[in-house]
Amino acid sequence: MKIRCQKADLLKGVNFVSKAVPTKTTMAILECILIDASSGEIKLTANNMELGIETIINGTIEERGIVALDAKIFSDIVRKLPDNEVTIETDASFNTKITCEKAKFFNVGKSGEDFSYIPVVTRNQPIIISQYTLREIIRKTIFTVPDKDNNKMMTGELLEIKDGKLKAVALDGHRVSIRYVDLKDATNDINVVVPKNTLNEIIKIIDGGVDDFVNIFVTDNHIVFEFDQTTVVSRIIQGEFFKIEQMLSADYETKVKINKKDLLDCIDRANTIVNEGDKKPIIVNVSDNVMSLSVTSFIGSMNEDIDIVKEGKDIMIGFNPKFVMDALKAIDDEEINLYMLNAKSPCFIKDDEGTYIYIVLPVNFNNPGAN
Repeated sequence: MKIRCQKADLLKGVNFVSKAVPTKTTMAILECILIDASSGEIKLTANNMELGIETIINGTIEERGIVALDAKIFSDIVRKLPDNEVTIETDASFNTKITCEKAKFFNVGKSGEDFSYIPVVTRNQPIIISQYTLREIIRKTIFTVPDKDNNKMMTGELLEIKDGKLKAVALDGHRVSIRYVDLKDATNDINVVVPKNTLNEIIKIIDGGVDDFVNIFVTDNHIVFEFDQTTVVSRIIQGEFFKIEQMLSADYETKVKINKKDLLDCIDRANTIVNEGDKKPIIVNVSDNVMSLSVTSFIGSMNEDIDIVKEGKDIMIGFNPKFVMDALKAIDDEEINLYMLNAKSPCFIKDDEGTYIYIVLPVNFNNPGAN
């Protein structure tokens, strides 16, 4: 095999597929990136058996062939090459020479015959969505999914399409994030739970705007994302996602309209006197047209008032400050609406247009006014 390509194109491709290289595996071949120049195009592939990524890069094939190179070593070499044309050539024993200007690297490669290619998935009607929209809907929900959980279903995010609307739902035991977006093109309804790791990698490599599109295909076992010259194939999490409809009650006795930045900055200031791991709640006291936020820790205490517009009853309620801040950071609106029923019921942050709902469960606290 002998190929030529620009360092920038090669590095971009290597960075894409490296996200599917396993950190630990008993199959040494999976620790490699496959360079396949056997069929008229230069294709890079990595696969950890849960997530597979392949991308086509621009370049010239002078001699067709295929080789598997250790991903870490190959990535390090490519990253440190001069910004110029790169030549990669192998002999019959897969010994590989990588040349760029005066730099020459020699690397021992492996046969690509034992490499596990990404699954061939039947393409039916695609779900077409802009890269920007997909990236944003994932970015603004994925922080709610725990990294690890004994219940595998908890480590994924629900993507549901119904009546031409895409809904993304992420949750842990303390909060729920929901985002909605209308799809321009008609598509079949779907209901699929995608691993958090897959979605995290998707938002890292999809960098297009509203005029760049992703084609999504879903089967019983896999979800496929196709964009530009890249294909991402992931296993889906089998099972039924958590039923959250009963949580989406419209009942509330207090509605608060507040400036988002004022609330976020206030909670951020309160966190300066809370050591990580202290689990001290921030206490919210709503009365008249003022929201008072207070926190007391081993370091000290803090209290601050924010002007609001209130409808309904006064309320005192406690929250994990990080959970509220995470939701606020995912909202672009200048003003937000908070809906609360009582001190033991969830707080809803949602807009009038129905594009997002963030639910934060309250925490117990000692009410100083109860004494």
